[in-house]
Amino acid sequence: MIISLGGNQGSGKSILAKKLAEALGWPRYSMGMLHRDMAASKGMTLAEHNKLAESDPNIDLEVDKYQEKLGKTEDNFIIEGRTSWHFIPHSLKLFVYVDEKVGAQRILDAHREGEDKSMDTLENVLLSLKNRKNNERKRYLDFFDIDVFDPKNYDYVIDTTNMTPEEVFSEAYRIIREKLSDGLAIDKQMI
Repeated sequence: MIISLGGNQGSGKSILAKKLAEALGWPRYSMGMLHRDMAASKGMTLAEHNKLAESDPNIDLEVDKYQEKLGKTEDNFIIEGRTSWHFIPHSLKLFVYVDEKVGAQRILDAHREGEDKSMDTLENVLLSLKNRKNNERKRYLDFFDIDVFDPKNYDYVIDTTNMTPEEVFSEAYRIIREKLSDGLAIDKQMI
């Protein structure tokens, strides 16, 4: 089984992906980290790299070919990315949603000790998230004619707005366990 995670910023996708990978003993692939690594290799910030991707479809094409190859050559892994559901259509597709203000607050809290000074107020984070979401939505509509933020593209939606990471994990694992025919055991320490 392949589990693809999409969703909006601050929803807890990465935390969920890590917990699921640990509990299942499966590898985890993050397309966000792949984009960050690509940006760093070019001496760019992620925002600069995303801006470049608006006019250069080869950036997304490289990531998407990587996802397609994973979906055709591997099994039993977790993948988080905006287009993972599309390029690995046989995956179990989970959309991790959060109210935008709650997501922005989570990101602000996570960046308080970070180096990104532009993420210093809730208003700045909200503006940054809005710009990024608009950029990504436009890019994927232009290049692939898909809306990566439409929950209808997914098998399940988990609204994390009022949930702890442990509750999100438990809900996702419940869904996965229902889909697995052999009922893999779970590490109780993860719950």
